[in-house]
Amino acid sequence: MALVEADISMSVDGFATGPDLDAFPGLGKGGEQLHAWLDEREGARLSEATFAASGAFVTSRRVFDDTGGWAGHAKFWEEPAYAGYYGMPVFVVTHRAHEPVRTRATTFTFITAGVAETLKAAAAAAGDKRVHIMGGASLVQQSLRTGLVERLRLHIAPVLLGSGTALFDGAPGPDLHHLDTVDTPGATHVTYRVGRLSPPGGR
Repeated sequence: MALVEADISMSVDGFATGPDLDAFPGLGKGGEQLHAWLDEREGARLSEATFAASGAFVTSRRVFDDTGGWAGHAKFWEEPAYAGYYGMPVFVVTHRAHEPVRTRATTFTFITAGVAETLKAAAAAAGDKRVHIMGGASLVQQSLRTGLVERLRLHIAPVLLGSGTALFDGAPGPDLHHLDTVDTPGATHVTYRVGRLSPPGGR
């Protein structure tokens, strides 16, 4: 059975995007700093290892729409080594039905049955590899509450954004157990094992 892992970058003060998303769609004002670690050698190596271990991806409709299905990211579509998200299926959580979209070796499947059903479909497609949940913040929150996520990886960039999209919304979440920490110049990468869900109102 596929291991389900949520993976997201955040600021030291807990934001997954910068402010002013209307004026700066996608990552918000200053939000690109959260992903600067991907452009560094050590960070790129970590990212490559994640792709190699993964067999399916889950993302939100907003991320899909904001990136145009990553159409603007040349490395995913133009470089042969990537073959469009490495040829892995991408499952999109959405409230709006949409026919599957195929771009090179990648098929985007849109699922309207909710986050839990999307994770199950991705796990079936991933086989013995990982399911990689890649945001945004709301999808990570919802995924953790399904009880299906086994690992959480936070890439904490050394930046204080002050405001933006909070990664966590203050509602109860699962227990977290530290597994690993890796430091690179652009971020501190912390991996947790996800335990049981905390009951409403506390533990």
